[in-house]
Amino acid sequence: MSEAYWQSVMKTGMQVPLDRSLDESTVELVEMLGHPNPRLREDLAYPLLTTWIANGVHDGLLAGLGDGVAPGLRYGLGHDGDVSVIRRSYSALMLAEIIGRDNDEHLLPATTVLGWGDLATSWYVRELDHRGWIPEQGWAHAVAHGADLLAALARSRHFGRLELTVLLDVIADRVLTPTAYGWRHGEDDRLAYAVMTLLHRNALDPGIVEPWLARLGAGIKAPRTRGHLDDEWPSPTAKNASSFLRALHLQLALGVQGRADLRGDAELFAEQPAHRADLLLAVLDQIRGESPWLYRPTTRARPVDGPAGDTPVQ
Repeated sequence: MSEAYWQSVMKTGMQVPLDRSLDESTVELVEMLGHPNPRLREDLAYPLLTTWIANGVHDGLLAGLGDGVAPGLRYGLGHDGDVSVIRRSYSALMLAEIIGRDNDEHLLPATTVLGWGDLATSWYVRELDHRGWIPEQGWAHAVAHGADLLAALARSRHFGRLELTVLLDVIADRVLTPTAYGWRHGEDDRLAYAVMTLLHRNALDPGIVEPWLARLGAGIKAPRTRGHLDDEWPSPTAKNASSFLRALHLQLALGVQGRADLRGDAELFAEQPAHRADLLLAVLDQIRGESPWLYRPTTRARPVDGPAGDTPVQ
């Protein structure tokens, strides 16, 4: 159908069209999610599908809808710099909405959601294209949309301690996997919020989270040398990791709120996460470790001695 057709649907209050089947409309809108024209993708397909999902239009078809969207995560995977990232990224964003509906209404079996989780995590750590905004094509934002998908999975009743630990490791893999892209469009905040969502489940104790933080901290420490460095420091990956840890610290310190459109978020985010005080100190230890010459040590952080640790990288 034409762009004008879908604009007319928007003007009717986004009601499901009566002149064609729901399946036909859904298939076309899902296809439009990968369109390089942002008017079709962001102004029409995405708001229409998310509104229909939120209104329960697809409740009886939710598993099929997700199964139709999920393969888009693999579309062109391994490519970098072309339009295929739009299909992957918006498939992730739409799958997050589908899982969010299940989180509210309990419509799907565990096998379905866990299967989507496997596809999501496999895609996320392998995504090469980290562009946020693309001139003329609008948002790609695969890192941010992937973070939203992981946050939806972290809310799922089907994800217990083991699955949440896997999500935590996937986030570390994503942050630390080398990339030439610097995150400039809020990706660090979205990833930190995914971690906060996970922490609010109160299923993981500091014995799991603190070693995970130490792994991230190791990725932001400067090479121990006074002489020539072969590569620029911090690298884009190290800078992304540093920004992520700082975003996580700020969200732990200030607290975060849930999404108003997700029914379970009011309860999930009603209190601060368990072990928040310990986690705040653990995050600060890693941030201090990035520039030990600058920050005062705490009782948790050993003072840095020796010639390699007390001088900033030139």
